[in-house]
Amino acid sequence: MAAFHPSPRDLPAEFAIFPLPEAVLLPRGRLPLNIFEPRYLAMTEDALGARRMFGMIQPDTSLPAGPHGPGLYRVGCLGRISSFSETDDGRFLITLTGLIRFTVADEVEMRRGYRRVRSDYDRFLHDLDEPPEAASIDRELLLTELRRYFARRGIGVNWEAINKLPDQMLVVTLAMVCPFDPAEKQALLEALTLTDQARVLRALLQMGGLPASGTVAS
Repeated sequence: MAAFHPSPRDLPAEFAIFPLPEAVLLPRGRLPLNIFEPRYLAMTEDALGARRMFGMIQPDTSLPAGPHGPGLYRVGCLGRISSFSETDDGRFLITLTGLIRFTVADEVEMRRGYRRVRSDYDRFLHDLDEPPEAASIDRELLLTELRRYFARRGIGVNWEAINKLPDQMLVVTLAMVCPFDPAEKQALLEALTLTDQARVLRALLQMGGLPASGTVAS
């Protein structure tokens, strides 16, 4: 079990959000962040002084901007600051560990320049459960598509580290670090179960691993 394992009653109804394109956080995933903008420095200070929680969410470029900033996707992930340090030039280097996904119910009044939302967790309460020891994913097929995808892009990989990851962390880690576009990352975030996420991930890897001609060998 994780060092911090909240129950539904421990979750905040309202919290700060960090809108960041091409960055998604999934439950149990770890996202390193370099915090330097004044409003997000204020957000981090406030989070450290409370329960160390804020949400990650992607801007949605298909939506018009609102009074608080760019339009947002409706689903993000609440995280907790699990490590932090302050640099000599006043930045925060933090690691945010994913807790549970949320649906934005409403955007509320800003605080110290950063955005805040009221959330609904009902669709994702299973994120708080301990993951099964054996997930319903085809690990070998997933790794085959991953090798083709990385080879196509010339990306160097520590295969020893990847092979040591349990199924759940393999899917979460790849969903977060692979260079998919924002809509693809959002599809991974919103896939309801680990099996669904693995299916979406495999499809994205397969499409991204196609040769330039768009054909695959049979």
